[in-house]
Amino acid sequence: MLLAPYACDPARSRGRRFAEPAAPTRTAFQRDRDRIVHSTAFRRLVYKTQVFLNHEGDLFRTRLTHSLEVAQLARSIARPLGLCEDLVEAIALAHDLGHTPFGHAGQDALDDCMKPHGGFEHNLQSLRVVDQLEERYPEFDGLNLSFETREGVLKHCSRANAQALERDEPGGVGRRFLDRTQPSLEAQLCNLADEIAYNAHDIDDGVRSGLITLEQVEQVPLFGAHLAAALEVHPGLQGRRLLYESIRRMLSALVYDVIDETRSALERTAPPDAAAVRAAPPLVAFSAAAAAQSSELKRFLLRNLYRHPRVMDTTGQAQEVVRELFGRYLAQPGEMQAGFAARPDAPRAVADYIAGMTDRFALREHERLTGRRLLAAQQ
Repeated sequence: MLLAPYACDPARSRGRRFAEPAAPTRTAFQRDRDRIVHSTAFRRLVYKTQVFLNHEGDLFRTRLTHSLEVAQLARSIARPLGLCEDLVEAIALAHDLGHTPFGHAGQDALDDCMKPHGGFEHNLQSLRVVDQLEERYPEFDGLNLSFETREGVLKHCSRANAQALERDEPGGVGRRFLDRTQPSLEAQLCNLADEIAYNAHDIDDGVRSGLITLEQVEQVPLFGAHLAAALEVHPGLQGRRLLYESIRRMLSALVYDVIDETRSALERTAPPDAAAVRAAPPLVAFSAAAAAQSSELKRFLLRNLYRHPRVMDTTGQAQEVVRELFGRYLAQPGEMQAGFAARPDAPRAVADYIAGMTDRFALREHERLTGRRLLAAQQ
């Protein structure tokens, strides 16, 4: 398809950190996507927690299935806006590569452990994965992705970390956090598709788990309106079919809302090219009404699902695993794989090692090192 003038054109990419000949049959962004899909870190996502630990049920989302859903939603929005679908797919598939085992519980615990050593940000870790930690090519570390893909992967970044990135790569992916400019429209889109995806699938997984009920979620206006619409068309619909039909309608409504609102913003702003997007305010957005409803749904999920006593109990044990692994590896680096044990930057090496673990590998390592078996259902 033809790209809009404000889209990222792979033929005009800012390129890779290490120059490579162009691929004969693929654009730069298609090549990025393929490298991500074939990476070790991408495969590990299948055994990394989204909300429910991987062993708690075969049908709950993992980081891998979440990333696939984000990619699908992002492409659905990108096409009618004339944006680069290959770029949004690459960003979506890579955006969680730096997530720790045990989801946000593991991330928070690792950040606490790393506070004296510069902290831990999962977005920055995703960039570290694609820039440094993947070991596949003889000429360079990482995947050597295009600037535009790397920029989209780094959704958030503290000023201190942005300054460190700028020192290493002047004018690179950290620069916009210092200048307070925007990333590409494709990157903005993936950020919003991420929110749409996890709001929808956390309802599904929450009801499936029994921690929240369909009747509870019905009271949230964004979901309740679509449940009522489903029943109007299909009287007597119930159970999973009612849940899925309501979520499907909600997803469609949010996707169309973003398309319409973003199209209006682009018409008002009329950026002549992708460079002009960076100097403009954020352009990919919900309407005000949809943003308010989405925020209300997020608050509901926080209160009723993420802070449910059963989830909190699991969270506490998962954080204990991460903290104890960190302490043991820091004291005894030789317990890590050789490539990490030999690194001189011990705290960061430990953080990289733990962040790369799947849930079940982290649990096995914890049991091996401590003799204690937490979250025993893993077996």
